[in-house]
Amino acid sequence: MCGIAGIFHPLCPAVPDVGVLRRMTDAIQHRGPDGEGFHAEPHLGLGHRRLSIVDLGGGAQPMATPDGLITVCFNGEIYNHAALRQALEAAGHRFRTRSDTECLLHGWREWGVGLLERLKGMFAFALWDRDRGELLLARDRLGEKPLHYASLPNGGFVFASELGGLLALPELPRRIDPVAVDDYLALGYVPDPTTIFAGIRRLPAAHFLLLHRGELATLAPRRYWRPPTSAAPAPPEAAAELARRLDAAVRAQLMSDVPLGAFLSGGVDSSAVVACAARAVAEAGTGPLAVFTIGFENGADERPAAAALAAQLALAHHADVGQVDYVAAARDQARIFGEPFGDHSAVPTLMVCRLARRHVTVALSGDGGDEVFAGYRRYRWHSLAEAVRRLVPGGMRRQIIGGLAAAYPKLDWAPRWLRAKTTLTELSLDSALGYYRTACKVEDGRRRRLYAEAARRALDGHDPSARFANLMAECDEEDGLLQAQYADLHTYLPGDILAKTDRTSMAVSLELRPPILDHELVAWGMALPASLKLRRGVGKHVLREAMAPLLPAATLWGQKRGFADRIGGQFRARAPEVTARLARGALPESGLFDSAALARIVEEHASGRAEHSQAIWQLLVLEGFVAQAGGATVHDSVQPVMVA
Repeated sequence: MCGIAGIFHPLCPAVPDVGVLRRMTDAIQHRGPDGEGFHAEPHLGLGHRRLSIVDLGGGAQPMATPDGLITVCFNGEIYNHAALRQALEAAGHRFRTRSDTECLLHGWREWGVGLLERLKGMFAFALWDRDRGELLLARDRLGEKPLHYASLPNGGFVFASELGGLLALPELPRRIDPVAVDDYLALGYVPDPTTIFAGIRRLPAAHFLLLHRGELATLAPRRYWRPPTSAAPAPPEAAAELARRLDAAVRAQLMSDVPLGAFLSGGVDSSAVVACAARAVAEAGTGPLAVFTIGFENGADERPAAAALAAQLALAHHADVGQVDYVAAARDQARIFGEPFGDHSAVPTLMVCRLARRHVTVALSGDGGDEVFAGYRRYRWHSLAEAVRRLVPGGMRRQIIGGLAAAYPKLDWAPRWLRAKTTLTELSLDSALGYYRTACKVEDGRRRRLYAEAARRALDGHDPSARFANLMAECDEEDGLLQAQYADLHTYLPGDILAKTDRTSMAVSLELRPPILDHELVAWGMALPASLKLRRGVGKHVLREAMAPLLPAATLWGQKRGFADRIGGQFRARAPEVTARLARGALPESGLFDSAALARIVEEHASGRAEHSQAIWQLLVLEGFVAQAGGATVHDSVQPVMVA
């Protein structure tokens, strides 16, 4: 696992300054504390920070072919590199290291862009072919590893693993995009390919950019892989096949020349990964597998369930208790993510990463199970809503059910079974808009009331739900569950889940691997019929069946626990401090927000009249980002005011 950065001058043969490259890689040193490397020649400069995992002595980067014509800077792991090496050696290529990085050099020479289709792993890399005058940037299929890029005023092109690597360049424009701010408040993250900065983009998952020497950089990423858009017939013995596929994915991701462990929450996904890993480690005689858990005494405490499973599987269990000041933690998010990030489970995720890093350098996680096998509660509600939509004509739904939704009080404080307004509203809407409403963190009307008038004008016509409609339209219209999963695979998974795990693990120089996101397993699982994923209101049915021989019933069928602490009480108890942060500081000074509206949302939450904890958390995170983004300006469409 590493951090990469680079500068490309397509029209100018100048040699990039290594000192500038060093500033870029210094900003992402946490991604690779074990070493650094640089390469500079006419048109191109590459910088690298290394976290040594495989071939500790021979994997230094940037790495070049013996003739020096092809150079690569790589972040990630290629799990099938041994098989690729065998194929390439049969074709006449000669390897000098055991590193998976070297497969990229020879693979490019043998297959060109076709190399990407052969890779199994998580990756973001830049590959320069001096002979062809081509620079290839590529990102893995699910978006496990990040890659950001931008154009400079002088015509140059720059890229880096994290935003901080780009912001080390003082000439890079720093315009905060109000559309990205609105997307962030709506979804809890800034979705690919945008970032919080108008001039910086993220390469989307499963895409590549190919730039050419002598040509103006045309920034039009191309897709090389797509998940299934329709279901396949049910495979025979689906549970047994899933067990085989998951076991193979876990075994492939155990490759490491440094200590390796796993996260264990006691839920189905992490337990499935840990059970497969523990079996493989026991067979190899290298156990016991180290596993790591964080719990909260006043919130979701996963330690008892994890400890019970660890004892049953003879694991080396390490657990810790989380106590978090979320008002203070909100300001740390900008440092970790480089932009606003609104999933407050990032805080305990960072804690379990710190715990794991005290013992290992690599950890496996259970991320991806909810998206691939339909584990989220919103999938159940969306499927029920789709059933109603098929029975009740659209006009009747909008008139009758929509009317009931409008009349029903919004009982944020009530038990879930009394909160019918959201469900009725979704039933009254069309499929994509209804699903967007279940995924939305701060609903549209509430967001608009927070903005200053100039910001509302700048956002006129912007609709965050449009990307959901476009994505869901790519899928079989008769399979509402797959449509929702497909949308999440392009939005929530890379934008929230994988951004969270990458940045928090890399913040402490820990490599995190999610075997369930093996792309072949993802494609197979997504294409399963809905009945194998969601049955009688319970998600991940086929995964639970597949793991029945390895896991106890309490783990397989226990209630899902969210990996987060409760935050609403802290915001009520510290309302004056929260109000001061939000209503009398960086946010109203930015020109984007109305200070009275910000104060009002805190007061409504503190009084108990409404539940605004998610919105307040996201606003606190945004305030922390704006306060720390020295030199940034608000987009011209609002007003070019310097941010404090």
